[in-house]
Amino acid sequence: MSVLSQVNIIQVNSLSKVVSTLEGELPILSDISFNVKQGESVAVVGTSGSGKSTLLSLLAGLDVASHGEIILDGQPLHALDEEARAALRAKSVGFVFQSFMLVQSLTALENVMLPAELAGKDDAKKQALELLDKVGLSHRIDHYPSQLSGGEQQRVAIARAFVGTPSILFADEPSANLDSKNGKMVESLLFDLNKQHGTTLVLVTHDEALAQKCQHILQIEAGKLVKNARGESEDVG
Repeated sequence: MSVLSQVNIIQVNSLSKVVSTLEGELPILSDISFNVKQGESVAVVGTSGSGKSTLLSLLAGLDVASHGEIILDGQPLHALDEEARAALRAKSVGFVFQSFMLVQSLTALENVMLPAELAGKDDAKKQALELLDKVGLSHRIDHYPSQLSGGEQQRVAIARAFVGTPSILFADEPSANLDSKNGKMVESLLFDLNKQHGTTLVLVTHDEALAQKCQHILQIEAGKLVKNARGESEDVG
């Protein structure tokens, strides 16, 4: 095992999320703790409404915890303001949404280039072209999202997520809106790029077979962590 894999790139300590409703305080997540090492793959599973997507949003700094702390790539999210969290995401985080979230007025190439351009990268176009080639879309670079199939749009979204060579990639049900063939292709791409780039992969999924491909499985039920196991059945720290 490499030295890099010994480094905790995500540390979660006593994490809780509570929202206010007309009926009072509603706990979404309660007292969750776990660590993820650099380069590992993690599946977050559980029934609908269990808090999986909320956990992903908290880990990515898109939402703020009510209690506890998250250390992401060495940075304490709870101590950062919104601007600092956005800067950390631009530097370290990629995100793949199940609804693709592509900019409709931009071509496939422009969509993939966008995060790198916003981060001030000089080689944004070169990176984008290489990644679109890796996901098998070098012949579709000038097409707009409306001209692409669902599977092609998700592959563009994956290329976009990897364009800044993020330390961590979060994926929320990345194959949920795709047919079986395209879903398998997207899943393979995520793991291939995870291995090639050494990117830590954290994905939310309802697919048990996909979860089993990951090194760790975190099972969330009713906002609590009920299972925290390595793929090889060891306990995760």
